[in-house]
Amino acid sequence: MKRRTALKAAVAASAIVWAGAAFAADPIIVGAVAPKTGPLAGGSVVTHWPNIQLWAGEVNARGGLNVGGEMRLVEVIEYDDQTNPAETIKAITRLATQDNADIILAPYSTGLNIAAAPIMDKLGFPQITSTAATDQVGELSKQFPNMYFLLGSSSALANGAVDVMAAMRDKGEIGNRIAMVNVADAFGIELAAVAKPSFEAAGFEIVYETSYPLGTQDLSPIMKAAKAAEPDAFVAWSYPPDTFGLTEQAMIEDLNVKVFYTAVATAFPAYSAVYGPAAEGVMGIGGVNNASPEFLDYAARHEAATGEKPDYWASGMMYASLQILEQSIEDSGTLDMAVINQYIKDHSFETVMGTIDFDENNNNASYWTVGQWQGGEFKGIASTGREGVVAPVLKNGWK
Repeated sequence: MKRRTALKAAVAASAIVWAGAAFAADPIIVGAVAPKTGPLAGGSVVTHWPNIQLWAGEVNARGGLNVGGEMRLVEVIEYDDQTNPAETIKAITRLATQDNADIILAPYSTGLNIAAAPIMDKLGFPQITSTAATDQVGELSKQFPNMYFLLGSSSALANGAVDVMAAMRDKGEIGNRIAMVNVADAFGIELAAVAKPSFEAAGFEIVYETSYPLGTQDLSPIMKAAKAAEPDAFVAWSYPPDTFGLTEQAMIEDLNVKVFYTAVATAFPAYSAVYGPAAEGVMGIGGVNNASPEFLDYAARHEAATGEKPDYWASGMMYASLQILEQSIEDSGTLDMAVINQYIKDHSFETVMGTIDFDENNNNASYWTVGQWQGGEFKGIASTGREGVVAPVLKNGWK
């Protein structure tokens, strides 16, 4: 059994101290690399960057991190990788060799994390991924023993959706015809490859399927073809731009399905803000326990510090990854990354997303798999062991 560390009391930041501000001598240099431009920037600027801003501001407002009895402020150095794996690797190398970063945070997305794994491993930094979902968890953790996974496996995420829909079908609420599409990126390809045989094994018929390149602008042909197949449910393993684009096209085509599921960005507050009542009943990847005091407190602090609400899936996990680093540094009393990595493996952590510890594959065993917009909130409707699951509802048109 792993020893559990106590959750540090959260103190709201009175001011955000950020890169370029005046710091006390010998700050802790925190390197951060993620898209600010390119196809994945829309997701990164919601899920990744605001949580770094929040965490750094809170840490510095309370005097910094306690490293072996010495309080040290954090200074964040940011790089835009332009959604380009080569740029991710280049920026991480620069942070380590030129900027002398004490900590380098895991990048954003499944593909960019996998691309960064060799250099992060070589440098010895813990790579606590909060936006990567893959069935390669076991393989990657063996090859890169300091790579950790908070969002879980593609199989669990896909099968969560299959199980929810199968239960609805068995109740007679939906039929068995599925239209399924995916973005042709590591994330979408892997989830579609897992989901198709799972749907078929559960007795569903895939009546339409296709993939589309990352960054595709015109998704109308896909939705027209999906509607022509007369599905009972529509499933998209999508990234933020296409999540919004596919929803727009579903509304234009008046796709009449009882289950409409899109992946990354469905849990973004902007999704509900853009579509209003039409978002009601839309399902998506992830979720949160909306009744959790820890999450509600975090969400309030996030909005106060950044001016924006967090998303209702990976935002909390991104902040949790920073809590894990913070607790590991303070409890072990060092910035020695070898010590930090061992501490992460040996301990449990209390976070805004609940208790997190890692199994022998460096995988977090309990996470949300499916959420749904209900009553203006994105609520978790399936998980691998989290509390607060609510029952799904049927999609009732786009009005």
